[in-house]
Amino acid sequence: MHILVTNDDGVQAPGLLALAQEMRKLGKVTVFAPDRNWSASGHVKTMDRPLRVRETTLADGTSAFTSDGAPSDCVAIPLLGYLEEEVDLVISGINPNANIGHDVTYSGTVTAAMEAVIAGVKGIAVSLDSPEGFKGALDYSTAAIVGRRVAEKVLVDGLPEGVVLNVNVPYLKENELKGYMITRQGLRVYRDALDERIDPRGKPYYWIGGEHPTGVMEPGTDFGALKEGYVSITPLELDLTHYKAMDTLKKWEF
Repeated sequence: MHILVTNDDGVQAPGLLALAQEMRKLGKVTVFAPDRNWSASGHVKTMDRPLRVRETTLADGTSAFTSDGAPSDCVAIPLLGYLEEEVDLVISGINPNANIGHDVTYSGTVTAAMEAVIAGVKGIAVSLDSPEGFKGALDYSTAAIVGRRVAEKVLVDGLPEGVVLNVNVPYLKENELKGYMITRQGLRVYRDALDERIDPRGKPYYWIGGEHPTGVMEPGTDFGALKEGYVSITPLELDLTHYKAMDTLKKWEF
């Protein structure tokens, strides 16, 4: 069994190391991740410049590959032939914050797993719902164990074609988890704000900031499951077509 571990936070991120160490219990692991943080990068594929790949060493002394490309590039490069051995599963994470609702369109963590599915390889994204304003080193151990358990089920039972699993884990000890819940995307509530400032030459520049996003508490959603202490597993499909809207649009006259 050959598992590719990647992320969007950079190859030296502690969440990636925790995930890779846990995935080694299932088989051979290759780590291939960006050389810097690409959080909120979305589904990026680099087409206008050459990409560099180099070997590096993780904090536990194991080897990894890193690239100056985006998270999706770090999946595409190995699957397109950089790695000679076939990859059975791509797992992306562990992101230090939850990826729920509309986050999945921004998330480099989730879209890296989507890149795997596009290539015909099973893909899983794992994120940790860390507390807002948390200070200090995060504990990724529970999320890593959850990632391994979900990966094990996927490797044994498979996934429908075109489906990527978006896994979000509460910030709890493993024995405190209420269980695992299959969920739908919830509604993320963003509280973004535009911060305009003036540079030393008198020209304006902008930061997109604001308060931490929240969500709408509904049963059966990713946000709802996390707030109740459950691991949220949301199957996402790559076909974004709104089929009901097609019936309405077909009545248009051009």
